[in-house]
Amino acid sequence: MTQAPITITPFDAGRAIALAHETLDIEAAALLGLKRHLAANFVAVVRLLLDVKGRAVVMGMGKSGHIGRKIVATLASTGTPAMFVHPAEASHGDLGMIKSTDVILAISNSGESEEMTAILPTIKRLGVPLIAMTGSPESTLAKYSDYFLYSGVEKEACPLNLAPTASTTAQLALGDALAVALLDARGFKAEDFARSHPGGALGRKLLTHVSDVMRSGNLVPRVLITAKFSELMQEMSAKGLGASAIVDDLGHILGVFTDGDLRRLIEKGTDLRQCTAQQVMQPNPCTVHADALAVEAAELMEQRRITSVLVIDANGQLCGALNSNDLMRAKVI
Repeated sequence: MTQAPITITPFDAGRAIALAHETLDIEAAALLGLKRHLAANFVAVVRLLLDVKGRAVVMGMGKSGHIGRKIVATLASTGTPAMFVHPAEASHGDLGMIKSTDVILAISNSGESEEMTAILPTIKRLGVPLIAMTGSPESTLAKYSDYFLYSGVEKEACPLNLAPTASTTAQLALGDALAVALLDARGFKAEDFARSHPGGALGRKLLTHVSDVMRSGNLVPRVLITAKFSELMQEMSAKGLGASAIVDDLGHILGVFTDGDLRRLIEKGTDLRQCTAQQVMQPNPCTVHADALAVEAAELMEQRRITSVLVIDANGQLCGALNSNDLMRAKVI
């Protein structure tokens, strides 16, 4: 049998842009249309998920399943315990993962997904509350549900009106709306988000303290106020911070001397051989507390246009030091 030749349509850049604009317009209209269908149903679902003792168990087939997994990730990272169960696997044992304390959120645009409808009678017998997110209020899924969230759209963005596009966008946005309402009701803060994302940039910024990244002990450059200039330079060279604290006998910071100070004194022609640390130091240096966030130290250094800062403890004594390289290694900046 001879295969028919494949016709390749020449690429039309103008049509591509036009279709992109149309896709965005259709999906934007779909999202705005959801607002008319929230009201009491949405509030009831939020209250249900707030009070659940177990987890939000999300289900969905095909593209709805992909959206369901994203909704699970968003819920879990914003304070609502959640898990995804594949409907096809549920009928082969995975329903055993669902506990009586859970709530099920089933997603299906048509509400007639065969794998989903097959397990609805069993879910009903389990006595677990069922939330249906579907675009068909008269569907099997909607009729079995205890709570209904409308996610219907007038048409898909696909020119053939076949590929799930606007409908999956609506599902994703509705899931985001649930997650946002829930995190707000729980009093979920940026710090809570950071604790569930310790490896991310936000986690590092909100969880990393100065004490976690500073140099301490013998790594902190310091000399007494009576030290000779040669001792000061030896300390700076040995510790490699580009600066040194000038302290009294009790460890209180009296001043600081930096590479920049050295350059300025040389430019002035100052005879440094006979100087003491007290004569060349900058008094009242910028400091940061050890329990401050590392990102606060970074902001301070940027504001003051300095590359290093001394760290003090609760008693105001020198306990550490750090520079921009330390912050970069910790990926705070």
